[in-house]
Amino acid sequence: MHTRILETRRGRVLRVRPLRHGDVRTVMAVFRRLGDESRHARFNGPKPCLTAGELRQLATVDSTRHALVAHVAGDPLPVAIARLVRDGRSAEIAFAVADAYQRLGIGSALTAELIADARASGVAEITALVSSDNPAALAVIRPLLRSLQIKIEGPELSIRAAIA
Repeated sequence: MHTRILETRRGRVLRVRPLRHGDVRTVMAVFRRLGDESRHARFNGPKPCLTAGELRQLATVDSTRHALVAHVAGDPLPVAIARLVRDGRSAEIAFAVADAYQRLGIGSALTAELIADARASGVAEITALVSSDNPAALAVIRPLLRSLQIKIEGPELSIRAAIA
């Protein structure tokens, strides 16, 4: 994968690049830019810090794990990360956008790019586990995926959609 320039629906220009395998600094930089509510929404519960194991896992890129990182001009730190974990022709997606950059279309643009990458690599179905009190995540996913199947699983929503 290569670095690309995207424009959000609100006119923000993003430089999007693949996460490099083992790039824990980038993962940590985005995590540090998430407030308590954003961390709760992304990790489906309280998450004051990442363990060393979680950090390594989130920074792993291989044949089944792919992640994209977004940057905006004038900000030296990454503003968002979106990742997918592939299981055959299905892949689970997750994303996080720094608090200062939420509601600017960055999550939607980055997630759309990740879904396009998934489709190009043969993934036929996207899944996501979203906290039921995270309407922003649903607002990002809903327009990008057709024929959503949403099931309530305790405090979370299990989302499944064909993309092929």
